[in-house]
Amino acid sequence: MKTPALVLDLDGTLIDSVYQHVLAWREALSEVGISLSVWRIHRKVGMSGGLLAQALLREIEHPLDDSIKDRLQDAHARAFARYAPTVGPLPGARELLAFLTEQEVSWAIATSSTLDTARETLETLGVADSASVITRDDVERAKPDPDLFVEAVRRLGVDVTNACVIGDSVWDLLAAKRARTLGVGLLSGGYGKEELVQAGAFRVYEDPADLLRHINEVGVRLPSW
Repeated sequence: MKTPALVLDLDGTLIDSVYQHVLAWREALSEVGISLSVWRIHRKVGMSGGLLAQALLREIEHPLDDSIKDRLQDAHARAFARYAPTVGPLPGARELLAFLTEQEVSWAIATSSTLDTARETLETLGVADSASVITRDDVERAKPDPDLFVEAVRRLGVDVTNACVIGDSVWDLLAAKRARTLGVGLLSGGYGKEELVQAGAFRVYEDPADLLRHINEVGVRLPSW
């Protein structure tokens, strides 16, 4: 069996940005006259913006009007742009990507964010222009649909059975399961270990640094091996 290709989520997996997204969504909801507790918003982060807005509106039995969803997404983008200076890589994120590159392990980043939203955070990671980055712009449906991960595997040129998805939310792991890839969970997005395991994670680590320390457990052999 070849070394598996790794497909990594961005927000909450490589970048410490989940709670900035939550606060940005709260501001967006407030802008359209909707008050919602931040914990309810957090439970939906990881979905695409459109699905997240739709899920939140359905949860509070608010009419599902397309104009409201469009306003919410626009307001969220503007609010998140203000929080962007407080966003940075999670511990070990840069080192993990550098290690994978050095060891010639195929990897890609797959995010439910648009490229415009993700561009600045990708730059903080030092991701090269040549890296495989799949965003919401590239697929018909985002998480929890499997399209992002299916496209990532296609671009890497590997079989889905030889790919491993690294994500921080239950939506990542549900999408990984639907894509027929192995799923690994990180706690750095705020979900609990039990939730991630129930959603399909075969291993759970704290953050990218912890994953790197145990990288052999996901099938990536260390140089001395």
